Amino acid sequence: MTTRDLPVGARGEASLIVQESDLACALSPAHLDSFPRVFATARMVALMEMAAARAMKRILEEGELTAGVLVDVTHTAATPVGGKVTAAARFLGMAGKFYEFEVSASDDAGEVGRGTHRRAIVQHDRLLEGAERRRR
Repeated sequence: MTTRDLPVGARGEASLIVQESDLACALSPAHLDSFPRVFATARMVALMEMAAARAMKRILEEGELTAGVLVDVTHTAATPVGGKVTAAARFLGMAGKFYEFEVSASDDAGEVGRGTHRRAIVQHDRLLEGAERRRR
């Protein structure tokens, strides 16, 4: 794992228009579980991770990417299909060997989630090799 200078306050952003596949109820396609027809927390977290990864993109070297290692967020409001959700990430500084971000998400009506997120820089090939070893 590598640490590099990322300026405190560096920002990233990611947006999407909520589709049927982004809904909480889509997480259980066999309908064995009961989830609402609103933007899924899991998708909000993914959008927050994407925003943080974009903030780090400028410090990556060839063959590197970032991986999320910790997410601590609260999802506070529901967004329906068709709503636009934008996630923002702001680099707070290093937390040991991890890059720590303040993350938030909002839709047209205001904030829908907030929290913190940590990421690491990893070698893409090494990450895939480690994942493959878990099969054995």
